[in-house]
Amino acid sequence: MSSLDELVVTAGPTQRTLFEQAQPVSILAGSDLQLQLSPSLGETLANLPGVSSTRFAPGASRPVIRGLDGDRIRVLQNGTNVIDASTTSVDHAVALEPILVERIEVVRGPGTLLYGPNAVGGVVNVIDNRIADTKPEGPVQGALDFRHGTANSETARSGLVKFALGSVVIHLDASRRETDDSEIPGYARSARLRAIEEPEGEEARGRLPNSFTDTDSAAAGASYVWESGYFGVVYSGYLSRYGTVAEEEVSIDLDQRRWEFRGEIRQPMAGIKSIKMRGAISDYTHTEFEGVETGTVFENEGYDGRLEIAHEKWGLLEGTVGYQTQQSTFSALGEEAFLPPVESRSHSVFLFEELDLTPVIFQAGVRYDWQSAEAAENPDFGPDRKRDFGLWSGSLGVVYTFAEELALAFSVAYTERAPNYQELFAGGPHVATGAFEIGDDELGSEDSVGFDLSLRKKSGWITGSVSVFYNRFDGFIALNPTGEIEDELPVFAFESTKATLWGGELSATLHLLEPSNEEPAVSSDKTTSTGKEAVLPPAQGGRHRLHLQLTADYVRAKDENTGDSLPRIPPFRAGTELVYRYDSVEARLGWQYVGAQNRTASYELPTDDYHLLHASLSYNVDLGPTNWQSYVKGTNLTNAEARIHSSFLKDIAPLEGRGVLFGASLLF
Repeated sequence: MSSLDELVVTAGPTQRTLFEQAQPVSILAGSDLQLQLSPSLGETLANLPGVSSTRFAPGASRPVIRGLDGDRIRVLQNGTNVIDASTTSVDHAVALEPILVERIEVVRGPGTLLYGPNAVGGVVNVIDNRIADTKPEGPVQGALDFRHGTANSETARSGLVKFALGSVVIHLDASRRETDDSEIPGYARSARLRAIEEPEGEEARGRLPNSFTDTDSAAAGASYVWESGYFGVVYSGYLSRYGTVAEEEVSIDLDQRRWEFRGEIRQPMAGIKSIKMRGAISDYTHTEFEGVETGTVFENEGYDGRLEIAHEKWGLLEGTVGYQTQQSTFSALGEEAFLPPVESRSHSVFLFEELDLTPVIFQAGVRYDWQSAEAAENPDFGPDRKRDFGLWSGSLGVVYTFAEELALAFSVAYTERAPNYQELFAGGPHVATGAFEIGDDELGSEDSVGFDLSLRKKSGWITGSVSVFYNRFDGFIALNPTGEIEDELPVFAFESTKATLWGGELSATLHLLEPSNEEPAVSSDKTTSTGKEAVLPPAQGGRHRLHLQLTADYVRAKDENTGDSLPRIPPFRAGTELVYRYDSVEARLGWQYVGAQNRTASYELPTDDYHLLHASLSYNVDLGPTNWQSYVKGTNLTNAEARIHSSFLKDIAPLEGRGVLFGASLLF
């Protein structure tokens, strides 16, 4: 993780640091990312402030931000849509490999200005730098990484190399990851579920059945770099086979092939600072196997392209105008297909401007999206149907630096989100969610207003931030039970309602021990995988550093029409971590408390509170042209039973039990 002075790519088109952003942003990178890596994106990010996961066991997990998930969270790969099927079902994995990632940026709250109304809950931008924008410093750069974990018998290895041939930079990488069924403390099913449902056959205990994963990925790319810009292309493949846990005989084979393009021209003409273009073309297929028999096949082919033109200052204004176009063709064929074939298109324009009146910075923007969703005629789903939507979004932010180390940030955003094709056209059994889902092709847009207020401190004996937020939705699209039964599954229908979500996050660091000849907590401090500003670069001359990091987050979500809580909302969480550094050695001891969740929807069970204890030790050796990094991390050291309330599988799939992770990396 990086300091509050770290530049942010995702939150806005201008070059602003974390300290200067109107919205709360977290960055996960470096050794903190290395220690937090998991087989899925959701689990990799699950300890950041305000972030949980859908956790459909180890193979599939998307991030949940401030209680919102699915189509309300935009997951990007280098600024473009991943283009997979992960938003249509919680058992569908995000088609990217975390072990090859260099940096992940998470925007909490509406990120609709740059990335559209499907980012009303937040944006996750996964950056792998497969396309180089500068030439490498040496003739060859690369990395080798190996890790092994005991809780799920994980073995992962990866390698990458980057080198220049004149002005052309070549990038190659590959990885493989395997895990066995996860070890768990006690029964797979919760005590509450066992009390109301008799098991079918032998009760699973000590190991979570069908939770294995087997993943391969590789990429090859090249970019041409010149003094005033670059342009590059990369081709990548991602293959993953994993168990679904919800059904012991069902596994998923996922295959994505992706082309990605990216380039920039700096100072192309008077008045224009830069022209940036990026795009991706994806061919995605995944097959659900029932034993050895092919069940349902999901396919998604599409593209995402965007153009951004940043202008020089017009008087006091500096900003960017942009255009984005997206298209996807989705189909599901098989016995458990719950959607007809659908073609979706969108065209968008946006404008972002910034007014710097130091110590006050104003950030404002507006976006218009035209979206369409057309369902093809199908004997199981009826005649062809089409919906078109014109959607407006706007945001206003103010950052007031009232002291050198203190800033107050406020933002307000208005968003109109169109219902996605699942909410419009679903009509079949969805075993992953345990429901027969019915869409409504008459649904209107989901309109929301969100407010965010943050106080940040970047230097001194205490550093960090505290944020509060409030979101109100009109036409919030919820999946509610009808009381009927179809295909032996309860029927759930997509309906509009009013909803509010509010809460906050705390991230603070107490700098307990600093070298006596330095100012404490300078702005070059790093941040940990839990989003807390703290750990400084390795001390020189044998000096000791000791920091205590504190985090907490809370979200309350309510259906205003019924008065009930929304489903799968994460409970209150709080944590602390003691971090000690001496030269190249770092030791951490951390504890997290997750509260009970008793504010539940009428059709879900509550979850109990739990405590998690972890520790790690890492050692870095600088050998001139190479750097050797090794680490060992212990997780869930007390072997506690922990169930993630935001997961559909919380009552049949707890977190892994006690485990140890060993890892080593060689950078050259």
